[in-house]
Amino acid sequence: MGVRLTVAQAIVRFLAQQYSERDGREARLVAGCFGIFGHGNVAGMGEALLEAELERPGELPYYQARNEQAMVHAAAAYARMSNRCSTLACTSSIGPGATNMVTGAALATVNRLPVLLLPGDVFATRVADPVLQQLEVPAARDASVNDVFRPVSRYFDRVTRPEQLPEALLGAMRALTDQAETGAVTLALCQDVQAEAAEWPDELFARRVWHLDRPRPDDRALARAAALIAGAKRPLIVAGGGVIYAEATEALQSFASRHGIPVAETQAGKGALAYDHPCAVGAIGATGTTAANALAAEADVVIGVGTRWSDFTTASRTAFLDPSVRFVNVNIARFDAAKHAGEMVVGDAREILSALDEALGDHQAPAAHTARASALAGAWDATVEAAYHLGHGPLPAQSEVLGALNQAMAPRDVVVCAAGSMPGDLHKLWRTRDPKGYHVEYGYSCMGYEIAGGIGVKLAAQERDVYVLVGDGSYLMMAQELVTAVQEQIDLVIVLVDNHGFASIGALSEGLGSQRFGTAYRYRNPKTGRLDGDLLPIDLAKNAASLGVATFECRDLAAFQKALADARAHPGPALVRIETDPLVGAPSSEAWWDVAVAEVSTLPETRAARAAYEEAKARQRPYC
Repeated sequence: MGVRLTVAQAIVRFLAQQYSERDGREARLVAGCFGIFGHGNVAGMGEALLEAELERPGELPYYQARNEQAMVHAAAAYARMSNRCSTLACTSSIGPGATNMVTGAALATVNRLPVLLLPGDVFATRVADPVLQQLEVPAARDASVNDVFRPVSRYFDRVTRPEQLPEALLGAMRALTDQAETGAVTLALCQDVQAEAAEWPDELFARRVWHLDRPRPDDRALARAAALIAGAKRPLIVAGGGVIYAEATEALQSFASRHGIPVAETQAGKGALAYDHPCAVGAIGATGTTAANALAAEADVVIGVGTRWSDFTTASRTAFLDPSVRFVNVNIARFDAAKHAGEMVVGDAREILSALDEALGDHQAPAAHTARASALAGAWDATVEAAYHLGHGPLPAQSEVLGALNQAMAPRDVVVCAAGSMPGDLHKLWRTRDPKGYHVEYGYSCMGYEIAGGIGVKLAAQERDVYVLVGDGSYLMMAQELVTAVQEQIDLVIVLVDNHGFASIGALSEGLGSQRFGTAYRYRNPKTGRLDGDLLPIDLAKNAASLGVATFECRDLAAFQKALADARAHPGPALVRIETDPLVGAPSSEAWWDVAVAEVSTLPETRAARAAYEEAKARQRPYC
């Protein structure tokens, strides 16, 4: 028996029957679909989603987006909040609608987050070529703009015939549920084929469960890793996002506590331990704490759990200074486990930590090392407390705003951020109390992610309050998704930190001898011909209000705290705008980040920066 459906209708029916399972808990693998419709998908996916909404309500809920890039960000945030057990689909037209999604695809793949992209594509029959928005490549008639998805997708297929669909769909689900290799999954759907009907076997639409297993490590690899850890005098754990995605936070707490090993955290791994856990030493690397970075400099064995060892984590390979430092890499992805010539332990983080715990028995790190880690962490906590209460005026420092917000939020509330100076300040200063309470996208650090990401977080965790931290520069990149939040009455508190320009890049520019060039929102000065005139009269609170958002403005911390309470009590999205002093930085991490400086220049500031760069560069090590 079979059923006659269009390709798009078959896709909707199929997706509605896909589930993931881990530890006995099942979830919808694709929980809904964002979409913006144009001539490349309106008669295909658009009609199919409409039919489902009218005839089978709830089968695949539809959400209306305002920007294609933003809807992919929302899907990625949903997947991250769901620990990669569930995601959302995104459908667009061919042409600019499709290519708008490429940035979102890159973000998802860089961060190893599953998202399903369903862009429209050119006519498979080619009878009307060249159609509107078609890219013509004389030497490759089967090329389209969607080929740009190939390098930023973990799986790519183009459906040019109905018969290809079952294999393409199963391949897509396999990639979405591959915990080691997941990311953006793109099925480019030729616009005429979307609307074409075919007979489909009933089994294509049967309920299917994709099991997210917990692979155990090889016993020999486990023994080698345990021996290395047991021989360490100054061990350090670096917890990455894989700890949280694998729901291994309790196993990590148990392992660290039993063996007295301090734990530092990457951006994605922040929250793996509560900030006040006895083994927690905070963030590591370029945006790290002085506690974690001091321990990293001394460490003889570094145990990376679920980290891909980005340049921020390793302070551009200057963090680990012991000449004989060794790495143990616990990771479900063999690619990451092999980095820094580490001892590879490939498998599920929770399984491996439990197995290592058993293998080490009652072994403990030297008491002096554990005590030193605790003292360093205590000293940094005092630094954080001081940064939270600087008493700066007339405008508060950004660290004071973060402190006031941190104090106002409940332990299970979620803070969302992505770009500017705030991710670095949050990494080193935010006091996390829940594994899912910290949601900072820093793999791609994409300006414009914040509001869309907040929507995805809230859709995935409706029982939690969500606070979006966004700078004025990032707000201007992609604020229009506030309309979706208004439309769906999604409860979000958006904290807009306004410092009149790209202050974070301004500070970086100044440090590199580029004098904050092009990093502030100012008028062109008729006297100099440069962008160094007065500040622009931009009112972003009025912009948000024009989109239907309740807005609250404040200039000091007392008013900010009241505005937060008022915003939290308001149904639907609310925005709190506060100005800060961009020239007051957060406490230093005493770490370095490799950003190349011009080797020759007529500017004395640049020449001085180059000299400092070469001095720091000399400390870089290959870790191999």
